[in-house]
Amino acid sequence: MEPTDNLDETLAAVADGALSPSEAAERLRRGEVRYLDEFGVLDLGRAVRKGVPEVVYAPGKTAAQVAKTCASILERSERVLVSGPTSEQESLLRETLPGVPLRRAGKALVAGAGSPKQTGGRIVAVSAGTSDLPVLEEAIAVAREMGVVVKSFHDVGVAGIHRLAGPLEEINAFDPDCLIVAAGMEGALPTVISSLVAVPVVGLPTSTGYGLGGDGTAAILGMLQSCSPGLSVVNVDNGVGAGATAALMANRSAQNREASRSIGVQSNGSDR
Repeated sequence: MEPTDNLDETLAAVADGALSPSEAAERLRRGEVRYLDEFGVLDLGRAVRKGVPEVVYAPGKTAAQVAKTCASILERSERVLVSGPTSEQESLLRETLPGVPLRRAGKALVAGAGSPKQTGGRIVAVSAGTSDLPVLEEAIAVAREMGVVVKSFHDVGVAGIHRLAGPLEEINAFDPDCLIVAAGMEGALPTVISSLVAVPVVGLPTSTGYGLGGDGTAAILGMLQSCSPGLSVVNVDNGVGAGATAALMANRSAQNREASRSIGVQSNGSDR
């Protein structure tokens, strides 16, 4: 169906009284796209429709394409995330968007001011080693952009597994809805943590390691062959995918908690 058909149907429904103006606006936002010259079509309705903001994947794009894409998104959004920008792309972005705050989040870049409304979702993000941080911080940036509170623990990999004892106590006290665990080398840490917690774990393999398999192959294969139930795995260095997946689970859990509270309040009210 063409976009104009959707528009005509929506406007006709409003005119007939079958759809309120606010419902029509919500429907249009869910399917909103924007065409950028001949190189891109922005899915501006993704955040409303799916709960995941559009993230600009920078590799393979020219600096001008990245800058124009971000500028277009910022016309409708307070912030935009850029995954994997080069120094050239970042420089042009700063030049194109003077006065717009830019900050690094690992291998990602966040352009824009303010912060999203918190949803009540809770995530714990864990890195096996310091070298895993650039990828994990990208995942954290995506999750925070989706309104989730994130608590982090770093450099607690299996090379010194005793380092995990203290963080595990804090993780249980924090009571997260989901965990993201980033690891390179042999990728063992997500399996270890998954065996010790009662919530889903998203394994994030990184391209950290020596020689054969050090490109993330060993890490992702180790995670995929995990013997611990409850561990799901994204692709190598896919911080965006890990952050979005964990945040979707956390936000759904937060919605369920809020719904349970509302039912409890109504029940208490009816008992009186």
